[in-house]
Amino acid sequence: MITSDQREKLHGWFAGRLPDDLFEELTEVTVDREEITVIGRIPAPHLAEGVSAVEREAAVEGRIQEFRERTRDTRIAVARDAEHRFRRKVSWGVECGAERALFTHVAAPVMTRLRQPERQVLDTLIAGGVARSRSEALAWCVRLVQRHTDDWLTELRESLENVHRVRAQGPDAEPEEAPKDTE
Repeated sequence: MITSDQREKLHGWFAGRLPDDLFEELTEVTVDREEITVIGRIPAPHLAEGVSAVEREAAVEGRIQEFRERTRDTRIAVARDAEHRFRRKVSWGVECGAERALFTHVAAPVMTRLRQPERQVLDTLIAGGVARSRSEALAWCVRLVQRHTDDWLTELRESLENVHRVRAQGPDAEPEEAPKDTE
């Protein structure tokens, strides 16, 4: 579990390490045990008023592709530093207009044991064409839960951070040094 202090330090490190002109804004840095995902805002393409949604979508897609190719070397250099420092893979993404695009990112395998009723849920999703495999069906279920329980998950994460703080104050914690008298 990553604490909010660790997330803030990570966000700060990227904010300081990234070239000022890479993104308009560093919008999000997320982390788990395997991966750090860095997402920044890039400028939307300037288009004439009244262009069709299809043209706007194609222009945004082109802008994202141009950014990805143009900044590849810079992003690789930053990722190498971060991967060495934080011992996690770094993935990148951008927000352009209302669109969000993730570049190559980690898809970590998760092993689980499911009883028959749980397997039947996954198999129903496959039979219904929602997913092509049990793995894909399980990922779909996780996304659905995430979408509908964000507030609850946020509260749970905050509670876990409090548990980590309390544990850090336990009997094995390093005592704080008293301020030294400078007189």
